[in-house]
Amino acid sequence: MNLRDSTPVTINDQPRAEHAHTGAWVAGILRTQIADGQLKPGSRLSEQALATALGVSRNTLREAFTMLAAESIVRRIPNRGVFVAAPGPDDVREIYNVRRAIEPGAVLWGRPSEDALAHMAAIIDQACRARDAGDITAMADANQALHKAIVTLTGSRTLERLMERVLAEMRLIFHAMASMPDFHSHYVERNGELVALLRAGRRQDAAERLRHYLDAAEAELLGHL
Repeated sequence: MNLRDSTPVTINDQPRAEHAHTGAWVAGILRTQIADGQLKPGSRLSEQALATALGVSRNTLREAFTMLAAESIVRRIPNRGVFVAAPGPDDVREIYNVRRAIEPGAVLWGRPSEDALAHMAAIIDQACRARDAGDITAMADANQALHKAIVTLTGSRTLERLMERVLAEMRLIFHAMASMPDFHSHYVERNGELVALLRAGRRQDAAERLRHYLDAAEAELLGHL
């Protein structure tokens, strides 16, 4: 797992809500922070600092940690604490098994409205600008946004929540590829081709292209890890 005993990390204060004092709410905040790249693999999560920042009890925070540990997003190490996970090869295989089961189906049977397709095209534009600027983080952000948009086509909140978990794990994997900017740059073009097929109404071709895309990405990640 290659978790490092680093200085504990904290997060910025979060807006409160009526349900803010639940473990699920806290887990959602931490999951988003991880998916957005604000909490890095191997970072130790300070129980005291997080409880204070979020305005929750330690018991509520521990409940959130339990949820995230079940999702393989954090790891508990006895006598050391809770750490943001650093996924290995087995985790990559599991993530891509899930993605192959969800994303091609979303392309085939989802409901791509004009607004949804325009949103996806805008993401591709952002990705192209990031690639031209050599901005690896922005390319990764655009990639995450596009695949989230693909699953959103299903109109299923259950699948969207599952994809949020997957994207959080994917962000952790992307950190391992930070030294390989070409990994992100050549997927910008693949994402563009996928959106072009969807806009042309060629769903079957898009789903097939996506399956090959996911296979190639998994192989590349496993080769690097």
